Amino acid sequence: MSKTAEGQKKTDKLKRKFFEKELRKLQVRLCQLQEWVKQQRLRVIIVFEGRDTAGKGGTIKAITERVSPRVFRVVALPAPTEREKTQLFAQRYVQHFPAAGEVVIFDRSWYNRAGVEYVMGFISPEQHQHFLDICPDIEKVIVDNGIILIKIWLEVGKAEQERRFSARIGDPLRQWKLSPMDLESYPRWYDYSCARDLMFKKTDTKHAPWYIVRSDDKRRARLNCISHILSVIPHKKLPRKKVLLPKRSNKGSYDDQASLRGRKFVVERV
Repeated sequence: MSKTAEGQKKTDKLKRKFFEKELRKLQVRLCQLQEWVKQQRLRVIIVFEGRDTAGKGGTIKAITERVSPRVFRVVALPAPTEREKTQLFAQRYVQHFPAAGEVVIFDRSWYNRAGVEYVMGFISPEQHQHFLDICPDIEKVIVDNGIILIKIWLEVGKAEQERRFSARIGDPLRQWKLSPMDLESYPRWYDYSCARDLMFKKTDTKHAPWYIVRSDDKRRARLNCISHILSVIPHKKLPRKKVLLPKRSNKGSYDDQASLRGRKFVVERV
């Protein structure tokens, strides 16, 4: 059965002050994990899937905002081109797999085939079944080659999804998140539920299990996701050398402010 990350039984939404305090602690640990991944030359793939508005983007931002983009790399592929549609379904994703010392986060992944492509009729039932049949074997090859594969499903409730869609419609800062595909998927709630359940049944394996995080409370979901990732990637805190700033050379021999005179500066408005 799919596993649910710890702490999901709590129902009260987290206060911002508590959330920010706990998030900082976890982000410090992510920085420690980053150093371990680099030293041990680990290869990690984190797959984020879930319903529209489930909070994938915000969770990924919370994970990556304090670490190096050279180590934590986010892959969010657009719709496939006509050429890519003729390739093997996983081909466009494999090219983004991690090298040694990298963590690749997929903001949606090859599981598009089990979700949006299937529900929206972009593929045939036979193609959908073929994907579900071979996906566990492909992921077994990935894991057997030494890549740590973590699959996370963010699950938002029906009422909360409607609230978030409505908020996007009325907020000019979030309207870009509301795509035509989102509007097409909204009335297909139960179709997506059936597709999700079938996906779990076929692809929730011992070597690549699904972990479900309830995301009606975005703050709680972000903390639970990061805690879970830290728990499933074995790592240690590495000692760091004490850093001292070196002395600057040629002190006072060059007037850098004088060289800026006559240049155009941005008008200071605040």
